[in-house]
Amino acid sequence: MAMTREQKLSRRDQILQALALMLEQGRGQRITTAALAREVGVSEAALYRHFPSKTRMYEALIDYIEQTLFERVTLIVNEPGTVSERCQRILTLLLIFADKNPGLCRLMTGEALSGEHERLQTRMAQLFDRLETQLKQVLRTGEIEQGYRPTIGVSALANLLMATVEGRINQYVRSGFRRSPQTHWEDQWPLLQGHLTVATQASEHSDHAPERHPDHGLDS
Repeated sequence: MAMTREQKLSRRDQILQALALMLEQGRGQRITTAALAREVGVSEAALYRHFPSKTRMYEALIDYIEQTLFERVTLIVNEPGTVSERCQRILTLLLIFADKNPGLCRLMTGEALSGEHERLQTRMAQLFDRLETQLKQVLRTGEIEQGYRPTIGVSALANLLMATVEGRINQYVRSGFRRSPQTHWEDQWPLLQGHLTVATQASEHSDHAPERHPDHGLDS
């Protein structure tokens, strides 16, 4: 009997979930389609009815990562909040996502992509580049609209923030998922926040203080 579209999507999701689980449990081992088929409980031919190659399976997981993260990032940048709050929400989003999806972290760090098609590494690098670009935009908007003056350049600060999060995800993978990427985050965030919440008081004073007239003092 021919499978319905809904059934096909269900099987497709089952394959992707099994692949994510194998990534979590694999500890650096390369996953074969034969092993994946056994995990799903189908033949390799059945896998290829849904995905023409293992590369396309990985791409589907990367699609999921991108869609999940950027849908939420878009909401964050459009929500009310200071530049500091928006940056914190974006970074915390990444850490929570990583914490809840250990298998996908092996893709995010590139560990599971060693020996796979080069375009997978490229796509994952582009994902982090897009996130860093988004942070730059948040910081620049904060400068223009909220008067924030980062202690270092916008590009350097956005890179520092992303490097911090990427490092925590790498630690998570290296620990075999025992060390949560959120560990000590609440204590460490204020240190990073100090670089992006500093508005020059002199600038604020000059923008808002009333003018002083030499002959008459302050306007009443």
